Amino acid sequence: MKNIAPAISPPSGIGDNKPANHVVLDWVHEVELLTKPENVFWCDGSDREHQYLLQEAVRQNVLIKLNDQKVPRSYLHRSNPNDVARVEQFTFICTPSKEEAGPTNNWSEPAQTYSKLHGLLKGAMRGRSLFVVPYIMGPPDSPLTKVGFEITDSIYVVLSMRIMTRMGAIAVKRLGHDLVAEWNRGVHSLLDVDPARRFICHFPQDNTIISVGSGYGGNVLLSKKCLALRIGSYLARKQGWMAEHMLILGVESPEGKKHYVAAAFPSACGKTNFAMLIPPKHFAGWKVTTVGDDIAWMQIRDGRLFAVNPENGYFGVVPGTNYKSNPNAMKSIAHDLLYTNVALTDDGDVWWEGKDPDGSGPNHAIDWRGNDWTPDSKEKAAHPNSRFTAPVRNNPVLDPDFEKGEGVPISAIIFGGRRSNTMPLVFQSFDWEHGVYLGATMASETTAAATGAVGQVRRDPMAMLTLAIISGTGSQLENA
Repeated sequence: MKNIAPAISPPSGIGDNKPANHVVLDWVHEVELLTKPENVFWCDGSDREHQYLLQEAVRQNVLIKLNDQKVPRSYLHRSNPNDVARVEQFTFICTPSKEEAGPTNNWSEPAQTYSKLHGLLKGAMRGRSLFVVPYIMGPPDSPLTKVGFEITDSIYVVLSMRIMTRMGAIAVKRLGHDLVAEWNRGVHSLLDVDPARRFICHFPQDNTIISVGSGYGGNVLLSKKCLALRIGSYLARKQGWMAEHMLILGVESPEGKKHYVAAAFPSACGKTNFAMLIPPKHFAGWKVTTVGDDIAWMQIRDGRLFAVNPENGYFGVVPGTNYKSNPNAMKSIAHDLLYTNVALTDDGDVWWEGKDPDGSGPNHAIDWRGNDWTPDSKEKAAHPNSRFTAPVRNNPVLDPDFEKGEGVPISAIIFGGRRSNTMPLVFQSFDWEHGVYLGATMASETTAAATGAVGQVRRDPMAMLTLAIISGTGSQLENA
């Protein structure tokens, strides 16, 4: 069988910067003994390391270098066609009792699940490099910030984590030498990318995540949905804060008065577009700035609700994004990023359905599967869930308080989603209790962000269906 992630052989000074924390070293050694990699690569997040990994990813055909005149310093990745979205049906919460996992999740018994996963991971990294990725979620000086280490055999994951998180030495420094400090343990292996051996499992009591059999970002960037929302919601309930599937934006009036708003929409329902909104002409003088486009960590302090964006990048849906629908997103994805499952044009640019508002497009391209594509092709050039992975600093309207450790004060919360009929376009709750009810009972049409049928209306409480670990039926709502 072809090795889909062959080991790399870095030069001296790259991949050998071990942390000093002995608990981390012991854990990595345990995973090394189980998975049997050819070598261990310790990531430090440096520019030298980054350039080396990009070169290796291109050499292994994991990435395709794009035309620097079109999209400077950017790359295209194609995932396996069987691996293009989150797999909710194979995502499990592994708590001692089923009730602790909550009514919106799949439950699996911890000991049995560990045994099954360890069986799949046994020898899984033979002939591969085991990458150790230290990272933090949250601004460096925030009391809510969490440290994580992800082990992976995917160079694509390493490069994506460098964009999506604050990765490398900053996390090692934050953890320090404390042997009892809190940090998340994440293990990922591509295995053979077989859907029959694809599981994303969370062990909240152990602050551990294990993901196998996938290379798609939502299943393997363990900092994102896995830690920031699922494990995050468990830690938040214990520690007195909230992990929410929400964008955060700032709204400033012409007089300079500024408020911050959080908004919860399910995946692929417009959070990024909303977070980067340009006010229409009849709101001349108003400004909108982006704190975050997907996840908010919230805490009530001194009678006010504050929120931080724990992420450092955007993992956004590409199709339909253009200079008419979201000019700021287009500027954010113009350089220094990774594209996944979009089309490659003959001149080394990227293309997707909806990129050109006038309906024009290339006469020929290579589609997301690697096949020839023309406007007459029956298949779409870009997958409906194709993605961009872009640094937040690319965003021309990034809020100046994005890194503020204490967070920004939230003045309003919006719940929304995709509804093609029945529901009013916009309406306001009568009071706080009614607002909680609307959020808890909200429904939205399913999208390509998760496997399964698209366009079916389903309940998605607080936009956290399959993303919140809530025991019983109301722990999260009790925080509201």
